[in-house]
Amino acid sequence: MNTVGVGIVGSGFMGLTYSEVVARHARGCRLSAIFGGKRAANLASEYGVPHEASFDSLIARSDVDAVVLATPDQDRVELTRKAAAAGKHVLAEKPMAPTVAECDTMIELCKAAKVNLAVVKTERFRKITQKAKELIDEGALGPIRMLRTVSAFPVELTKQLCDERAWMLDPRSGGLFMGMATHNADFLRWLTGRNAVKVFAQATTYSELPSTNLSVMAQIVFEDDIMAHMWITSELPSPSIPSSEVRFQVIGRDAMIDLENFEYLDLGKGDKWERIYTPERFDYLKEPKSPIRLFPHIGVIQEFVDSVLENREPKIGGSEGRAAVEICEACLRSAATGQAISLPDSAMSRRSHT
Repeated sequence: MNTVGVGIVGSGFMGLTYSEVVARHARGCRLSAIFGGKRAANLASEYGVPHEASFDSLIARSDVDAVVLATPDQDRVELTRKAAAAGKHVLAEKPMAPTVAECDTMIELCKAAKVNLAVVKTERFRKITQKAKELIDEGALGPIRMLRTVSAFPVELTKQLCDERAWMLDPRSGGLFMGMATHNADFLRWLTGRNAVKVFAQATTYSELPSTNLSVMAQIVFEDDIMAHMWITSELPSPSIPSSEVRFQVIGRDAMIDLENFEYLDLGKGDKWERIYTPERFDYLKEPKSPIRLFPHIGVIQEFVDSVLENREPKIGGSEGRAAVEICEACLRSAATGQAISLPDSAMSRRSHT
């Protein structure tokens, strides 16, 4: 195989994103067809590719070697089941699935079918986060001791999202919490190079919005006694908190870093703070095709395509996607029971999603 034919499943903001990346940026692939959502026909027309009327017809195409699932998370197990049975490689948006049990099913299905399963983790492909990882790996901070991450949004924006993305209110979905927190949880794992071993959390919804777990605070213990705090909320009053959309702070023995995905990366060492990196700016909503915005998504697609062409396991495969979901699901279990959850937790693997 010299070129990977990609079918896009979903035609919302991320469906557009991956259509643009596959068609115009990533190497070794081609956009073959699009299915799913009320905008699919127009999106297919924009890129001059067929619009398929069903997922079954998409994966039946001989020019589709792989699918990108830019779909609601509660649909991904069944889509993966069909794709794997048809011999198609799978790239799943985050969260990989709403539960660990469903992640396990997806992993087993793709392993049995001998197809690749990869998961979208854009935090690992941003220039600013890669610079942070570089500083940690080269020892600029010394051994990591503590981390803090915040993703906090105003309640007015959440109201808009609930209107636009009603599927997030489906009890089968991981909702807004999983949609955000799986990014943060994966990034904590990636930065530390360690697995989580214990989670204690509180979760609630303070507002009148028809969604659960809109505010979650969790304490996470990683291997080697590294402590991390994760605060995810969609219920801040205006004007919200500055620099809080995707914030990470990493404390080492010798130094510390403070970064916000779209604003800055600072290094604190000795008696001063130094600005290490300032990302290029873009308008997220008005410039969806901006190469600056697309940069991490290009990295995600390129790694997935390369894994297929090179006949190897994806670097960010099902086990990585599962690990992030495991931390987030442990947060919800801890909040529900009032108990700390030790990981790995076999009960989560066995639990069926209801």
